[in-house]
Amino acid sequence: MFDLLRIRLAQGTPTARFPDAGDVFPDRFRGRPILTPARCEGDCLRTAGAPIRADADGRAVLDLGASVFAPEESACCPHGAVSFSNDYRLAATEREGLCAGRDAPLPIQPLDAAMQRLFGRSLRLRSVAAGSCGGCEAELVALGNVVFDLARFGVQFVASPRHADGLVITGIVNTNMRDALLKTWEATPSPRIVIAVGACAVGGGPFADSHERTGIPETIPVDLWVAGCPPHPLTLLDGLLRLLGRLPDDRRGRSA
Repeated sequence: MFDLLRIRLAQGTPTARFPDAGDVFPDRFRGRPILTPARCEGDCLRTAGAPIRADADGRAVLDLGASVFAPEESACCPHGAVSFSNDYRLAATEREGLCAGRDAPLPIQPLDAAMQRLFGRSLRLRSVAAGSCGGCEAELVALGNVVFDLARFGVQFVASPRHADGLVITGIVNTNMRDALLKTWEATPSPRIVIAVGACAVGGGPFADSHERTGIPETIPVDLWVAGCPPHPLTLLDGLLRLLGRLPDDRRGRSA
C-alpha cells in the first residue's frame, strides 16, 4: 500500500492545467490553418478539395469547416499561402463563423444569461454518433480521462437524452441515422443546446458529396460548431467553456 502511495505521489498531477497551460503542442500538431494574404493569388479557389472559398468581396478565405486538416491541404496552394499553426481554437457559434477571414478570431457568442445560469456550472450531454469513423467519438471519450477531466467543469455525458441538457452530434448524419437523431432531439427536454463536433458533422468532411449524407436537419438549431478531423480534446473544451461564458474573450482566437 505504501509503495502504491509513493508511486502516486511521484506521478504528480497529470490533469492538464487548462486553460492556463493548455496550448503547448508538439511541432507535428496541425491546428488552425492560416492563409498568408501576401502569397495568395487565388489559385486555390480552383483546386478541388481545398478548404478555400471566396468571401463577399471575392477574396480567398479558409473554410475551417471544410478542412480535414490533412498535410495535402497545405500543398493545395503552389505559392505556399496555406500553412498549419498550432492554434487549437477551432469553434464558432455560427457555421459561417468558421470562415471568419484570414486573421480574424473565430466568433463565439456565449449563451444568454438565463442559459448560463442553467448550464454554466452543471451540464449533461448526450452523444449521438450519426455516421462517423469513430475518431471524434474517441476524442469525446478522452475528455473523461484524468488528463482532460471534463467533469471538473461540471460537464458530463449521460446515457439517455431524457437526462440530458443537450446533444453532441458527430458524423455526417447519414440516411440511416437521420430519424434516430431527430427522435433523440425530440426526447431531450427544453431548454437544450446542440454541439456539432468534427469535420463530418460540420460540413461532411471527406464524405461531403456522398448521396448518403443528409447533414444535420435544419429543424435542429446548432449552438456551437467545432471544426477538426478529429478535433483535439482541448478544442472541444475551449469551445464549450467559451459557449458557457467560462473563458474570457481576450483568449479567443489567440494563435501560438
